[in-house]
Amino acid sequence: MIPLVTGGRDAHSATYCPPPMESRSVHVPVLLSEVLEALSPARGGTYIDATVNGGGHARALIDAGAAAHLTVLGLDRDPVLIEELREAAAVEIAAGHLELVHSSYAMLTEVAHGAGIFAADGILFDLGLSSNHFERSGRGFSFDRDEPLDLRFDPEDPTVEPAAALIRHAPAARLADIFATYGEERYARRIARRIAEVRGRHPIDTATALRDCILAALPGPARRHGGRSVARVFQALRIAINAELTALECVLPQIPSLLRPGGRVAIIAFHSLEDRLVKQFFRESARTDSLRRITKKPIRPSSTEARENPRARSARLRVAERPEIT
Repeated sequence: MIPLVTGGRDAHSATYCPPPMESRSVHVPVLLSEVLEALSPARGGTYIDATVNGGGHARALIDAGAAAHLTVLGLDRDPVLIEELREAAAVEIAAGHLELVHSSYAMLTEVAHGAGIFAADGILFDLGLSSNHFERSGRGFSFDRDEPLDLRFDPEDPTVEPAAALIRHAPAARLADIFATYGEERYARRIARRIAEVRGRHPIDTATALRDCILAALPGPARRHGGRSVARVFQALRIAINAELTALECVLPQIPSLLRPGGRVAIIAFHSLEDRLVKQFFRESARTDSLRRITKKPIRPSSTEARENPRARSARLRVAERPEIT
């Protein structure tokens, strides 16, 4: 696996300005009814939303289990989203239904134990990024916006460098490796060589500058669908910068011991590499009887949801359960 990207002398070189607090989540929770059915919140109890984001899934869980005084612990790496949700969900927080923690889910066991949770009824992961990051984070997740090329989920983390720093100093071979491994991009080497040429003349420090560089690197026929290559390269950079697969590999083994017998974990993945890790872990856990697979094949969005929310099209939901003690 490509090593985790950590900060160095360039870690703080990108300028980040958070959006105003009055802005609100634009993220639509994916596979919502399927998640509620899988976790059965009407049973009450304690749940963990390890990627709480704008709170869509968490608040739906609370609403569905209100009669049983259901509580949710929500985590997110993005400090802006956590603070906005603290304000938006003030009623749920005051009523004791919701607790929020700014943290990576890689630290799930430590955070859960710190909140007094040792046996959760359900755990949810909605991997990847959200509409909030695309639409209003100001960190360059959308390649159609002239924003700083940051791509960090947590711009306050001093150990993670922004994407612009990686683009500036990484050897072309390393960039090509990232684009091919995390983006499965056919023209990874061409794009990396082009980046190395352009950065020698001027900085590539905005999302649109990188987009234009990628498009210019593609052979003529491929430019007709160049947006696909751009999306794959941005995805690859984001995964590398935030060490997303490393975090997922770290948290998966923590899940069984955090679930009560009969408790369930639901994981929504959007990237084939993420989904493969989840699939393999569930399969291995089934062999050791630490988890029982509920879904042999992933649950996909309905045609209606995919049409109404195009960003849900690649979503894959897998569910597993900790076996009851016999």
